[in-house]
Amino acid sequence: MPDLPGQVTATALGPWPGEDPVEAGRIIRGELGSPHLPFLAELPGRGVGSDALGRTASLLEGLAADVQPYGWRLVDRPGKDYLRARSALSTDLNILADLIGAEEAPAPEIKVQLRGPLSLAAGLHLHHGERALIDHGARRDLAASLAAGMDDFLRRVSGAAPGARITVQLDEPDIAAVLAGTIPTSSGYRTLRAVAGSEATESWRLVVDALRAAGAAEIVIAVPEVEAPFERILAAGADGIAVPLRALTSRQWEHLAAAVEAGKRLWAGVLPVDEPAAALPRVPEAVEALWRPWRQLGLPATALGAVRVTPAGGLAGYTPASATAVLGRLTQVADGLNQLALG
Repeated sequence: MPDLPGQVTATALGPWPGEDPVEAGRIIRGELGSPHLPFLAELPGRGVGSDALGRTASLLEGLAADVQPYGWRLVDRPGKDYLRARSALSTDLNILADLIGAEEAPAPEIKVQLRGPLSLAAGLHLHHGERALIDHGARRDLAASLAAGMDDFLRRVSGAAPGARITVQLDEPDIAAVLAGTIPTSSGYRTLRAVAGSEATESWRLVVDALRAAGAAEIVIAVPEVEAPFERILAAGADGIAVPLRALTSRQWEHLAAAVEAGKRLWAGVLPVDEPAAALPRVPEAVEALWRPWRQLGLPATALGAVRVTPAGGLAGYTPASATAVLGRLTQVADGLNQLALG
């Protein structure tokens, strides 16, 4: 379990607009200086290999993937798209190293994002075109391959950010559909069988343990609010949960409150990002979205240090200027919550 700071901090979930990793890195590190959490941007606008699925596939140990008309597919040997994904990540890490090297006082932390093992299996296809999710052995092999690749990956991140505390965010955007059995087959005529919750827990535990052994200081699993399996995430050993706040039920809030009381992190998606052209919520409104249920559940203001505030989703659909404004608003929300924590 990570040491919790005494204050609310801000970060974002990873996807970022544009194609320029230098500009993205400068903006993110400028807006999210200490005590906040800067992150290595994902730039899907650069094309194949810079998306979250391709980036994560490029980290698999002993498995390779390439792009087919229906998406990423596991293949016998690395193809051009796999190599492009690895090259893009290497470029991003080299740029990160250059940016950090030019800073007088680099931030003491860095965050990276990966697709979690269940959503990875939902997004990758087997040789015959069906999703890897259909096959128990394929799911198991993917989780093990992802876990095996974490040591090399975090070594590279640490090389780019010497001495920085590394936080890893495992994204599971498809988890509700995976557990409910509503993901369609490749034909679209039926759905894939639901994955047992116990298997999800074991897959996460395998990757979480590998990340911990590789030096990750904090590991958070990010899920949508719908049918979010909070208890299974925590049972897997994650340090916290990242989730949008907008549609959480009272029961879900109770689970989150119990997690906070047990010393876990809550990454609270306080800013909706579905409509990039929409005005951002005012700071008091965003603060109240967290503070009202927090107070109703009897959590003390002093426990707010367990919170990081985030957008409710990625920012790739924004312009760089509007995405920058989101980061600025998040730090303002963090400041507002810290004022409450101080009483």
